[in-house]
Amino acid sequence: MPTDPTDPTQPVPGHEASEAHRATAEAARSEAEAFRRLAEEAREMRDQHREALETVRQERESLREAAESARTAGEEARTAAEDARHAAVEAVRATAESLDATLQQMKALEAMRQTLRDIQSGGKLDSH
Repeated sequence: MPTDPTDPTQPVPGHEASEAHRATAEAARSEAEAFRRLAEEAREMRDQHREALETVRQERESLREAAESARTAGEEARTAAEDARHAAVEAVRATAESLDATLQQMKALEAMRQTLRDIQSGGKLDSH
């Protein structure tokens, strides 16, 4: 029995291949869309990781600056402590010199008093 090309109930030659091609094309489009979504998610994750890395970098820089400030403050404190130590040593030295001068003055005064007592006690001078 010959097929009538105008009969809609009769299969059209090559039509089955065309449907299969459309189904394959649709599956390929679906797969491409899934890959596009995966690529977009990967880009979003990459961007999130970049942001996290930048935050870590900024925090590390902040900590480095804080450590440098602490190191500088420590050096300044050591220098100030050393200066204070030198000032204390100089103050002790100046006090010792002042006390020594006072002692020498007191010895000279005592010698003068002794001489005066000797003069008062008998009119004679004791030569030293």
